[in-house]
Amino acid sequence: MKTTIQLAVTLAVIMSGMSQAHDTSGLGAAAPSDDPYLWLEDIHGARAMDWVKAQNAVTQKQFADSPAFTQTRDRILEVLDSDARIPYVERRGDYLFNFWRDKEHPRGLWRRTTLDEYRKPEPKWEVLLDIDALNRAEGKHWVFEGSDCMKPDYKRCLLSLSPDGGDAVEVREFDIPSKSFVKDGFHLTVAKSEAGWIDENHIYVGTDFGPGSMTTSSYPRIAKVWTRGTPLSAATTVYEGKADDLAVSATHDRTLGFERDFVAVAHDFFHSDTYQLKDGKLIHLDVPADANAAAHREWLLVQLRSAWTVGGATYPSGALIATKYDDFMAGKRQFVTLFAPDEHTALSGYSWTQHHLILDIMDDVKSRLDVLTPQPDGTWAHQTMPGAPQFSTVEVMDTDPDNSDEYWLSVTGFLVPPSLERGVLGEGAAQIIKQSPAFFDASKFEVSQHFVTSKDGTKVPYFEIAPKHLKLDGSNRTLLYGYGGFEISLQPAYSGSIGRAWLERGGVYVVANIRGGGEYGPRWHQAALQANRLRAYEDFAAVAEDLIKRGVTSPAHLGAEGGSNGGLLMGNMLTLYPQLFGAIACEIPLLDMKRYIHLSAGASWIAEYGNPDDPKQWTFIQTFSPYQNVKPGVSYPPVLFYTTTSDDRVGPVQARKMAAKMQGMGYKNVWFFENTEGGHGAGADNKQAAHMHALAYEFLWDRLK
Repeated sequence: MKTTIQLAVTLAVIMSGMSQAHDTSGLGAAAPSDDPYLWLEDIHGARAMDWVKAQNAVTQKQFADSPAFTQTRDRILEVLDSDARIPYVERRGDYLFNFWRDKEHPRGLWRRTTLDEYRKPEPKWEVLLDIDALNRAEGKHWVFEGSDCMKPDYKRCLLSLSPDGGDAVEVREFDIPSKSFVKDGFHLTVAKSEAGWIDENHIYVGTDFGPGSMTTSSYPRIAKVWTRGTPLSAATTVYEGKADDLAVSATHDRTLGFERDFVAVAHDFFHSDTYQLKDGKLIHLDVPADANAAAHREWLLVQLRSAWTVGGATYPSGALIATKYDDFMAGKRQFVTLFAPDEHTALSGYSWTQHHLILDIMDDVKSRLDVLTPQPDGTWAHQTMPGAPQFSTVEVMDTDPDNSDEYWLSVTGFLVPPSLERGVLGEGAAQIIKQSPAFFDASKFEVSQHFVTSKDGTKVPYFEIAPKHLKLDGSNRTLLYGYGGFEISLQPAYSGSIGRAWLERGGVYVVANIRGGGEYGPRWHQAALQANRLRAYEDFAAVAEDLIKRGVTSPAHLGAEGGSNGGLLMGNMLTLYPQLFGAIACEIPLLDMKRYIHLSAGASWIAEYGNPDDPKQWTFIQTFSPYQNVKPGVSYPPVLFYTTTSDDRVGPVQARKMAAKMQGMGYKNVWFFENTEGGHGAGADNKQAAHMHALAYEFLWDRLK
């Protein structure tokens, strides 16, 4: 729980994924006549699916029909299905809620228990909904996508179910006491929807109300109030955005004594306007459009993406500032700085408890937690929580801000299996409640952090996980992973799958903290936006070159992997830096940057990449569009493109087209695999995920020998 009430909640929803593709055929606007592979944009078309099946068969035979693949897949599946994994929980009133998948329940169990029971080695769980049983009863393939339960009693919930693991969901009202769906309750058919409670008889809803009700980015354009017992067509409009807005949403804060309603209008991923809805009127929160504003009880917190001069003071980009909410709405502009970044630090997030605020701070991509407490005189007391292990990530997983100063922490590192700790501020240190087992022998490896100078002189950090006493002779199979977009940070984290499938086989694993991410706050992200996108790719290439220079590996033994925006990164490593790599695994990627805004939810990312339909912007976008930049006769490394048919965020068509284009140019070492389910991820269940991950690792291990 990073914040209690996010006023820009729509952006968080989009980031986590609730979108349905618009223009799913891909054959609509701006279809170029000189693209011979447009037919692959017909996602479910017979010709396209025949091509997919043929490609899958070839790839499966080459890399998955072997004892080595079977062993890798099964060992990854053991990790994903392990009963010893931590069942992470979210507190809702007196209960701790959890969603769990394992071998016996591949689609999962939604369940709850008490704190006393959870402390036990084998707690008893009350199963609320068995998704596999639901699928058998309904003849469906539902994938659980989350729940919104109405506080303070949490007896009624809105459940989101995806038919194939994609972002489009069906929303149903669920009654916890009877463990059943509510007859004639709130219900939305499968669509790109957002819904949240106002009270037991009213919800806010944004969905596909019909033609013109969605933005060009494929998100709700209209927010409405829907009254129980009335048809959706009778819902009352609260706000209508513009077609070129990113999304519109409305939320209700049910905190006792601080009940408030908000409307958020996201113009793009990084700019939004927020309004308080009061007595039928919309009152604008006068904060910078690129800031994240959040209300909690009497407080308004503003996290800045750019410097802001207000009330006679200037607050820097990346700062977190606070004021009293009512004072701010009355026109006062006096803030207190709760966090200000420096050259090495950035704010990763924050979480309220009943009386305190916990800051999650990155210091050169390593974690620390600070506790701030508001004082009667307007100041905030400051205390640093006990330190975390070296090269680790400490994250606040949940708090109980309405009722207590309870907090739950996840502590993990590349070689440190996750632990889940619970504490109450003011009552001593947190205690370990659950501990994940070790899925590989970490004693054989060591973690180090390195810094390399990129092309423009910027120092870029990266983490290296390698066998102890590594021979620096250039012979080590090394896998370099990166993302570099949307202000998302790559922090140290344990992966039993990587440990088993890569490290235990003798490989080196490297994570590059390139620009475009959030490792050093907004400045790190903004340094690689739009016309500066190549900076991210120069950073990644600099890390690759440093690994080669240091003797960790050599181009023939260096592989790279990334997905989504990281797939675009991989496409650019392939086309711009082919000499550095021996193999590339490119997952659910963006690749055709000329067409991306007309494919699936692509229009929502214009703020990140630019608008290719604008000739001036296409001038710089074309420099990092792999589909346009791939050429015949170049010595490209072997590449595996893998995706899912049901990905309704990025879509499968870009990976399809890139593979087909390269094969059409005569390249033999181009492989493709497409899973039917899973959405914008590796699979709809653990078995599918294990298959996809094992395929990538086997491809890389085979080609880097």
